[in-house]
Amino acid sequence: MKKQSVNRVVLIGTGAVGCSYAYSFINQGIAEELVLIDVDEKRAEGEAMDLNHGIPFAPSPVNVWSGSYKDCSVADLVVITAGVAQKPGETRLDLATKNTEIFKGIIKQVMDSGFDGIFLIATNPVDILTYVTWKESGIPKERVIGSGTTLDSARFRYLLGQYFQIDSRNVHAVIIGEHGDTELPVWSRTNIGVDSIESLLARNPDFKQQDLDDLFINVRDAAYQIIERKGATYYGIGMSLVRITNAILRNENSILPVSVHLDGQFGHTGVFVGVPAVINRSGIREVMEIALNKKEKEQFDHSVKVLKETMASVL
Repeated sequence: MKKQSVNRVVLIGTGAVGCSYAYSFINQGIAEELVLIDVDEKRAEGEAMDLNHGIPFAPSPVNVWSGSYKDCSVADLVVITAGVAQKPGETRLDLATKNTEIFKGIIKQVMDSGFDGIFLIATNPVDILTYVTWKESGIPKERVIGSGTTLDSARFRYLLGQYFQIDSRNVHAVIIGEHGDTELPVWSRTNIGVDSIESLLARNPDFKQQDLDDLFINVRDAAYQIIERKGATYYGIGMSLVRITNAILRNENSILPVSVHLDGQFGHTGVFVGVPAVINRSGIREVMEIALNKKEKEQFDHSVKVLKETMASVL
């Protein structure tokens, strides 16, 4: 089928995460076409109807419809949020076996359509399922991206902004590693505006490293806290996915902490894991191999080890 002159995004999975993405997508006017696919076809139809009723208030026209895997044939981007959700008491890695089987079926149907665009994965465990997508699809690694630690880093920046009473958009900080219990903060590269964390702590006795360590624990465990209170997390990840979508479709060359394939960077190969990367219309332009201090490197190595061990048990 001949490629159209408009941008088409296909969303697979119209649960809470998928619909949060779709709602944010429409409100930011990212692309001209948004296709919704779900195993529950009536649910997808209803969501498309509801979303379309808000188009008169959107910043630009968007054609939204409930479609099928055939619609992936000319899609620029396929976003996958489908899968079994994390339940109270479960870790993201606990979902690996269930969602790996679901993904194999989804990826086959996408690729059977003739799809040749970019995959963006959000379903947990996102690092492992991004790897599964890459292996099952045969798409070059640069065009398979997981949401990685984009949301974790946003939570980190928000809480740091609260702590230092600074607009979180002026907080430059990143979480790397597994999107889960073994993730880590890169304190050595954290800046508030143009000032380093070390400098702020040295100048102001009211700011304490113990407070910052506690802050990170709240970042790492945020999903558990939210799930305990409301059953699921979806607004933050929905907006995170839209941010990544923007970087891709608008060819931004933006640096975001996403799940990417390491090919020797940070001393690791054969794994998808959250690290800063330059994103543009081609997908991953470059993995940013930032220097880590000794403690951070040890923590990152441990995170990769846990991911590889879990992959070996389910793949």
